[in-house]
Amino acid sequence: MKILILGCGWVGEEVAKSYKKDGVDVYVTCTSEEKRQRLAAMGWNTAVVDFDQEERIPHFPAKFDFVLNSIPASSRSSEEKVFARFRRVRKFLEAISFRKQIFLSSVGIYPDEDGVFEESYSEKLNLRLLGAEQFVSLNNTVIYRLGGLFGKERIFAKYFQHKICTTGEQPANFVHVDDVVGLILSGFESELKSTLYNIVAPEHPKKKEVILASAKKYGFALPSSLVADPSFQKIVDGSAIVRDLNYSYLFPSPLNF
Repeated sequence: MKILILGCGWVGEEVAKSYKKDGVDVYVTCTSEEKRQRLAAMGWNTAVVDFDQEERIPHFPAKFDFVLNSIPASSRSSEEKVFARFRRVRKFLEAISFRKQIFLSSVGIYPDEDGVFEESYSEKLNLRLLGAEQFVSLNNTVIYRLGGLFGKERIFAKYFQHKICTTGEQPANFVHVDDVVGLILSGFESELKSTLYNIVAPEHPKKKEVILASAKKYGFALPSSLVADPSFQKIVDGSAIVRDLNYSYLFPSPLNF
């Protein structure tokens, strides 16, 4: 079996480790020679590819079982640049064959306003993220819209030490990296009923509660203040993939990340 990971970041590395343990041939792309050398040292077939410049990957096979596509639709890039990037990604995907692709998008596609957002919502989506999803939506593609990604060394409280927190009243739409990996592996091997899923832990405590819990658990300093500003109550519903995969979250609450 062969798996290709486009844009091998944090999640991609965790997925690659899982497949490598099972003896799967893992191919990955990254954007720097320094990272290529580090990933190659882990036993993976690695190439440096910048999809802002090119769409060809030298010396890789033309046929894979699975493609994990984690090329980012970065908010730091203009809409025009993101669309050009994903046009090149699409050209590359059209030149290879694969059984299934999972593309990692973001729940940031939903507006920051009151409401419960399911996959069927389509009114005020972020056009940059939506465009990226549309470019890569070839046959046999499933889109995972990830919540805020935490776990392992990425601890929510770490980013608020001695700082003023003004978002503490917002619900947490977070997910643990171990659950993301589990849902990717299961998603590749299973017949999914849909092509679009929200990937968010089932419980949505307030962000201030997550900060306090993770600060206590890992020994981080508290924010200098928790300002109780009125805020939108946005909850992303991730129950569809739980039903379709009969999946049990390892970390159902961000309070226990």
